[in-house]
Amino acid sequence: MQIILLDKVANLGNLGEVVKVKDGYARNFLIPTGAARRATASAVKEFEIKRAELEQAAAAKLAASQAEAEKLNGKAFTIAQKAGVDGRLFGSVTNHDIAEALGKSGFAVVKAQVRMPTGPLKTLGEHAVKVALHTDVVVDVSIKVVGETD
Repeated sequence: MQIILLDKVANLGNLGEVVKVKDGYARNFLIPTGAARRATASAVKEFEIKRAELEQAAAAKLAASQAEAEKLNGKAFTIAQKAGVDGRLFGSVTNHDIAEALGKSGFAVVKAQVRMPTGPLKTLGEHAVKVALHTDVVVDVSIKVVGETD
């Protein structure tokens, strides 16, 4: 399916590019999230009319993400979980838990923005995690997992 991108999409393209993607990816993800639109002749003409407005909105979104990244970069957050005597957790710390901890600290982050390269955290200690605030803005945060006291 031919689509026109209304926002920058990682590993796909930038704003305004017409790309060919699988039908399911377009129908189930890109179009419902507002990241793309079917590339018909009328849609392309409509996009060209709104192009400056969309580019300005994308630039504002990027600037806001960069400002948020300045505040968040290098910060450390502590999460308490139940753990055994050997330092392994009963369960794990997931991206949802990290997003919740960041939210309590005043940072608006959803779990899909938290990148955990080695998967969920299953041990006590300090772990490096990346937070993708925008496709071009990724910051490192430190998550310290401590044993929960009852």
